Amino acid sequence: MALDSKIPKGPLKDKWTDYKNHIDLVNPANKRNIDVIVVGTGLAGGSASATLAELGYNVKAFAYQDSPRRAHSIAAQGGINAAKNYQGDGDSFYRLFYDTVKGGDYRSREANVYRLAQVSANIIDQCVAQGVPFARDYGGLLDNRSFGGVLVSRTFYAKGQTGQQLLLGAYSAMNRQIARGKIEMFNRHEMLDVVKVDGKARGIIARNLVTGEIERHSAHAVVIASGGYGNVYFLSTNAMGSNATAAWKIHKKGAYFANPCYTQIHPTCIPRSGDYQSKLTLMSESLRNDGRIWVPKSMDDVMAIREGRKKPTDLSEDERDYYLERRYPAFGNLVPRDVASRAAKERCDAGFGVNATGEAVYLDFKSAISRYGKEQAKLQNIANPSEAKVYELGQAIVEAKYGNLFQMYEKIVDENPYKTPMMIYPATHYTMGGVWVDYNLMTTVDGLYCIGEANFSDHGANRLGASALMQGLADGYFVLPYTIGDYLSNDIRTGKIPTDTREFDEAEKEVQDRIDFFINNKGEHSVDYYHKKLGKIMWEKCGMARNEQGLKEAMAEIKALREDFWKNVTVPGDANEMNPELEKAGRVADFLELGELFAKDALNRNESCGGHFREESVELDGLQKGEAKRNDEDFAYVSAWEYKGEPADAVLHKEELEFNDIELKQRSYK
Repeated sequence: MALDSKIPKGPLKDKWTDYKNHIDLVNPANKRNIDVIVVGTGLAGGSASATLAELGYNVKAFAYQDSPRRAHSIAAQGGINAAKNYQGDGDSFYRLFYDTVKGGDYRSREANVYRLAQVSANIIDQCVAQGVPFARDYGGLLDNRSFGGVLVSRTFYAKGQTGQQLLLGAYSAMNRQIARGKIEMFNRHEMLDVVKVDGKARGIIARNLVTGEIERHSAHAVVIASGGYGNVYFLSTNAMGSNATAAWKIHKKGAYFANPCYTQIHPTCIPRSGDYQSKLTLMSESLRNDGRIWVPKSMDDVMAIREGRKKPTDLSEDERDYYLERRYPAFGNLVPRDVASRAAKERCDAGFGVNATGEAVYLDFKSAISRYGKEQAKLQNIANPSEAKVYELGQAIVEAKYGNLFQMYEKIVDENPYKTPMMIYPATHYTMGGVWVDYNLMTTVDGLYCIGEANFSDHGANRLGASALMQGLADGYFVLPYTIGDYLSNDIRTGKIPTDTREFDEAEKEVQDRIDFFINNKGEHSVDYYHKKLGKIMWEKCGMARNEQGLKEAMAEIKALREDFWKNVTVPGDANEMNPELEKAGRVADFLELGELFAKDALNRNESCGGHFREESVELDGLQKGEAKRNDEDFAYVSAWEYKGEPADAVLHKEELEFNDIELKQRSYK
C-alpha cells in the first residue's frame, strides 16, 4: 500500500487555514443521522466525544474504566503547552512548532506539528471557559512555567494535577451531551475488535466487563483514542489497565503502525525498590524547574549513603556532582527528557546510584527553598531573617507550587522531600510511536481514525514535556471535528449501519473463540508471569540502550515466550462475569505480539534517536566507552569516546527542517 499523508499544499503556516476553507462539511440536520464511535475517554477521546456531540453527531463513547474521570490522562501532572507568550519572552507559533520538531529529533510530521502549535492557544481559552483552575500570577493572569527542552515559559498548569483538571473539564463537557442524549456512554466496556464492511470501519465488538456479554455496535466512523502502550514494559508510569489492545486490533485489520519503538523514557520517576512492584510512579517534570539533580562525587560517599552511614544532607556542595548543570550549562536541569534520562542512567551505570538497587539520583530543592525564602523575607520587610525563618518562608512557596507532588512522594517513600532530597530514576512513560494517520487523523482504513497518544504523528522520537495534553486536546477539540466531517459528508444518505451482517458475525466469533480459549486453557502460569518476563526483555534489550545482538535476542525470546503463553497460560474464573484476569490475558497476548514488532522496528533503525542509544551508531571496536555528551546549541548527538588518550567523536548531524513525511531521511554520521 502506498501511504498518502494528504498534507495540503502551500506554506506551513497556511496549510491548516486553507484546508479548513475547502473541505466538505455536513450540515446540522444531516449530522443528526450520523453515528460515530469513540473508543477511549481520556483527554483526546473525551474532548472529541463532547465536541462531536455538540456539533450534532450521535456519539457512542466507550471506556474500560468505571467512569471517564478515571482515564489515565488524570495522571498527567506538570502542565500543557501553548504559544500564548504571556511572559513576553519571545514565544510564537513558530517557536513552539520548532521546539516540538527539534525535540522530536526531526522525526515529527511538520504539517501536523505546525497545526498543533496554531490551535494550542485555543485550547487554553476553551479550558478556561470550562472552569479549569489554571494557576494565576499576582495580577490574576494565567501563570506559566518552564519545561525541559525549551528556552521560554509556555507551560500552563494547575498545581501538580493539570491532567486531572483538564480531564474534569472534558468530562463536564461530555456530561452535558450525555444529559442531552447525544452521547451514549458505555462504561466498563472494552473494545476487542473493529468491524469492516466493504473496506470501511463500520463498528466494533465490545465486551461488557461487568457481565461478560459480547456486544455489537455500529457507526459510520470509528475513532480510536485509547492512549499509549508503555505497559509493554510491565513496569511503567502508566496505569495498570493501560493497554495496546484497541490500537493492536485495528493494526491487525489493516491500520498501519509507525515508529513502534519510539517510547519515551521519563527522567523523574520514583525508583523501583524491588522486584515485587507492579508499576512505577511519575514525579512531574515541572519539579526540574526548581529541583537540582546530583549524585555524590566520591564513591565512598555513595557507599556510605547506601549503607546508611551518611545522609545526602551531610554532603557539602563541593561533594556533590550536579552533572546536568556541569555538562549542559545552557539548559542545566531543564535539558530534554531523553538527555536527562540517559545522563541519569550513565551515572548509575558508572556506580553512582544512591539507593539500594543502585538506580537512583537525587532531585534536591534546598537551593530553591533558600532562594524563595530570602525573596519572601525581603518582600515582607524581615531584616536579618534566621535560617529557620528563611526555610519556613521558602517551603511555603515550594508547597504552593508542588505540594501535592511532595505529599505523594512522602506517602510512597516515607521521606520528607522538603528536608531530604527526592530520589528519581528514568522509567517508561509516553509512546511516541503508534497507529499511522494522515493529515486528517485517518488511518490506512477508511472511516477509522486515531487521535491522541495512540497515533504517531506529532512527537517524533522524544516527546517534550507538556506536549501530550496539548496534542490530545488539539486532536479532540479542534482537529478531528473538522477532518471527520470531510469523510462523513459522503454518508448523509447511508442510513443506520446494521449489525446483523456476516462481517459482524465473523468478528464476534473471533472474539468469542479467543475468550473461550483463555477460560478453557488449564496451563501452569498466571498472566502476570508472562507479562513480567516480557517487561524484563523489553527493558534490558529494547530500552534506553540497544544493540543489534540484543534486539535479535529479544525477538527470539519474545517469540518463544509468546508460544509458551498460548500453551501454558491459565485464567481463573468465568467468561460471563467480571474477570480482571481474563481482561489482562487478552491485553498481554497483544503486548507479546507488539513487543516483537517493537524489537523488529528498533533493529531496523541503526541510529541513536530520542531516548534510545544504539551502540552500533558509533565505532566501538578498540574504544573504551566514556561519558555521553550532547551539543546544547542544536541538540545534535555527540558521543565522546576515549581512544589512546584522545577523543574520537561520532557526530549525528542535524538535518534541515523540511523533509518528506513518508520516506523519512536518515541522518548521516561523520
